[in-house]
Amino acid sequence: MYIGRVTGNVVATVKHPFFQGHKLLLVARESLEGEVGAAYDIALDLVQAGVGDRVLVLDEGSSARQLLNAEPAGPIRAVVVGIVDDVELAE
Repeated sequence: MYIGRVTGNVVATVKHPFFQGHKLLLVARESLEGEVGAAYDIALDLVQAGVGDRVLVLDEGSSARQLLNAEPAGPIRAVVVGIVDDVELAE
């Protein structure tokens, strides 16, 4: 699981039937300082996040499939499970 920033939407006219009716987001991983890095995931959106939102991403395929009641071979790895309001680090 990690905190990331939604940097875009992913639109595919031809896709696996599993993704029909679901929004896909391009999410860049953030450092602890809030800086967007080069690493990213394409994540299925469960919380109506939008471009610019800081989000919580579950990036473990088995858990993502459980959230969606998907078959064991469902083609999913990353899911946006929350919109982050604030991050407070201990000093």
